[in-house]
Amino acid sequence: MADISFPICDRDFVAMMVPHHQGAIDMAKAELRYGRDAQLRRIAQEIIVDQIQQISLMWLAVGEPLPPSVSSPTDPLPQPQAERGSAATSTAQGAGF
Repeated sequence: MADISFPICDRDFVAMMVPHHQGAIDMAKAELRYGRDAQLRRIAQEIIVDQIQQISLMWLAVGEPLPPSVSSPTDPLPQPQAERGSAATSTAQGAGF
């Protein structure tokens, strides 16, 4: 059962923003793996750290627990329980984003 203490708009916002931030993390990881420019690689490292923090803050804002810690910012980010099969996720995925 969905937690009704947070409006569906808030949960939809988080459900759509998390994949957006994860995309930034994935692109930054590609830069770290294949990029050669030192400045861009430093920026990519900052993006990874910042976006992981933003994802965590969004999940906390809607009352979801933080995902388990990862050993390195370049490890895959686990998804919180609510993201799997929630109404907000289904709505966001159906929106074509």
